[in-house]
Amino acid sequence: MSTMKNCTEISSVLQDGIMLFQLIVYIPVLTLGLLLNTIAFWVFCCKLKRWTETRVYMINLMVADCSLLFALPFLIYFTKNKHPIDKLCFAVEMIYFTNSPMSIFIIMLIAIDRYIAIKFPLKAKTLRSPLKSACICGFLWIMQIGYSYCGTIFKKEREQYCFQKHSTEPAYLTMFSIWFFIPLVVVIYCSIQVIAELMRKKNENCHKEKLIRKAVYIVTANMAVFIVCFLPLYVGHLLRFLMDSFSSSCPVIQKINDFVHLASVLANTNCCLDAICYYFVSKEFQEASPKLARSKSDSGETADVQLSGITHQCQM
Repeated sequence: MSTMKNCTEISSVLQDGIMLFQLIVYIPVLTLGLLLNTIAFWVFCCKLKRWTETRVYMINLMVADCSLLFALPFLIYFTKNKHPIDKLCFAVEMIYFTNSPMSIFIIMLIAIDRYIAIKFPLKAKTLRSPLKSACICGFLWIMQIGYSYCGTIFKKEREQYCFQKHSTEPAYLTMFSIWFFIPLVVVIYCSIQVIAELMRKKNENCHKEKLIRKAVYIVTANMAVFIVCFLPLYVGHLLRFLMDSFSSSCPVIQKINDFVHLASVLANTNCCLDAICYYFVSKEFQEASPKLARSKSDSGETADVQLSGITHQCQM
C-alpha cells in the first residue's frame, strides 16, 4: 500500500521545466486569446443581423473558448500550489472540462456543415438551418455539462488536489476520451471530401481558381490544427489509463503524466487559434468589416471564403 502511495506522489509532481513552459505559453495565449475572441464576439453578436449556421457555430465556439480562457489562470494557480478540491476548484474544473471538449464537438459540426454544403448543395437547404444548428449545439452542451459534472464528482471522491491525478487507480471515466476519436475521424473525413470536391470544381471553373485554392488552404489548415492540438492530449489520457490499469512502474507513469501536462498546454492554445482558423475567415465576419467591404468593392472580387458560398459561386 505504501508503495502505491509513494508512486502516486512522485507521478503527480510537475517538474519545474513543465511549469515554466506552461507560464511561457499561457501568458501570450491569455492575452491574444482574450483580444481575438473579444473582437470576434463583438462582430458576431453585435454587427450581424442575419442568423446563419456559421454564426450559430461561431458563437458557440466563442463561448467555449472564452470559458476556457477564464479557467486558465485558475488552472495555473491551482496546479502550482496544489490547491485542494473545494467549491471553487469544483466550479473551475466544471468550466474547464466542459468547454474544452465542446470546442472539439463544435469544430466537428463545422466540418460536417461544410461537407453538406459542398457535397450536397441541393439538399443543403433542407438539411441545414440556424435552428437545427442551435438545437444540436444545445443538446451537446447539456450532454457535456452532465458528463463533466459526473467526472468532477467522481474525481472529488478519490483525489486531493485540483487539476491533478494522484491515484494510480484507473479513472474509468477517462475511457470516455475515446469519444474524441469519433470527432477526429469525422473532421478528417469531411475535410478530405471537401478538399477533393473543391479541387474538382477548380478544374471545372478556372476563373474561380484563386478563390477555391484559398478555401482548400483554409480547410487543410483547420484539419491540421485540430489534429496537432488535440490528438496528443487524448493519446496521453488513454496511455495513462493503460499504465494505471496494468500497474506500471512509477517512472513510466511519471513520463506519461508529464506528457499529458505538455499536451494539455498544446490543446489549450486552440482557444487562440480558433479565431484565426474560423472566425476571421468566415463570410459573415468579412461582410461585417467595413475595411474588408471597401477592399472588396475596390477590387471587384468577392472575398467570400465561407465554403457554402464557394459552392454556390462554382455552380454559376
